[in-house]
Amino acid sequence: MKLNLKMNIRCCQRNFSSALPPPVPIQLPSPRETHFWYILPDEVKSVALLNRYSELLSPCERENVNRMSGDQLKKRALLARALVRTTIARYQTNCEINPRSLKFRKNIYGKPEVEWHKDDNFSPPPLHFNISHTPSMIACSVTINAPIGIDVEEKQRKLKNDIIAFAQRYFSPYEVKLLTSISDPEVRRQEFIKLWTLKEAYVKALGKGFSAMPFKTFTIQFRTSTLRCFHLPGNSVSKASEVIVESSNDPGNLTNNCLFALLEVAGSHYAAICVENDEIVRGESNTPMKLTVRKTIPFVEDVCVSGTDAVLPLRGIIEQ
Repeated sequence: MKLNLKMNIRCCQRNFSSALPPPVPIQLPSPRETHFWYILPDEVKSVALLNRYSELLSPCERENVNRMSGDQLKKRALLARALVRTTIARYQTNCEINPRSLKFRKNIYGKPEVEWHKDDNFSPPPLHFNISHTPSMIACSVTINAPIGIDVEEKQRKLKNDIIAFAQRYFSPYEVKLLTSISDPEVRRQEFIKLWTLKEAYVKALGKGFSAMPFKTFTIQFRTSTLRCFHLPGNSVSKASEVIVESSNDPGNLTNNCLFALLEVAGSHYAAICVENDEIVRGESNTPMKLTVRKTIPFVEDVCVSGTDAVLPLRGIIEQ
């Protein structure tokens, strides 16, 4: 597939070209709400639409896409940048936000953030976002006033190495013990992937990455809870386990100052979401995170799939 990326695009700060209608606006998430958007690359087949997405990118982004080898890698990179830009542009406050005009920066660990241009006529929304992708899914989540990290992994992801040997290299002794106790190889593989997504989401929510916070330095544990950890509209009571984190530097000190959601999405992926639990930090009462999930093809369709079979809450294995 030839994407035919155009390199000389005139960028308007907040006025949309007639050829590029603005994304459908969405109300900002509430303080305890997370919006999860995802796109399935195989469903985007129009070269004309891909070329429209390329017009949204900065010259540097287009150059990075063009440097990639292989049409599928280029396509996924293009969709990832377009999804981020169109998703953030939806959350309009006192003016329209042109997806093209958005600028980004990275923190010291490489996590991307929006670099808002502040002036007297524009008050930037207090958005936090994070993105994750596989060859068959690209996801972007948004919160306000709370750092977020997400990870998506294919359920059928195959590991070249033995799972236990791989876990011994990257996971904590507790997690290795838990995986070793699972006799069914397929169940063990699935639980490994769930743990990996949760750990990835956690370090991303903290604004770090694998190199800055190795997975061995903390333990993910599941426990039963009478409280709902998160709420999916249209889904009465989440059957998910509560997720807590134990630091290797302080064994026995379990923390729940982050809210987690572990999901099956589109029947093909596991998704983990981690958001700072600001109410716990402030010593206030705990309430579940509200989660809204939408499947999208920007400029074409947006479908809310919360409360459908496309999004299912998951449990983790609890040590007996």
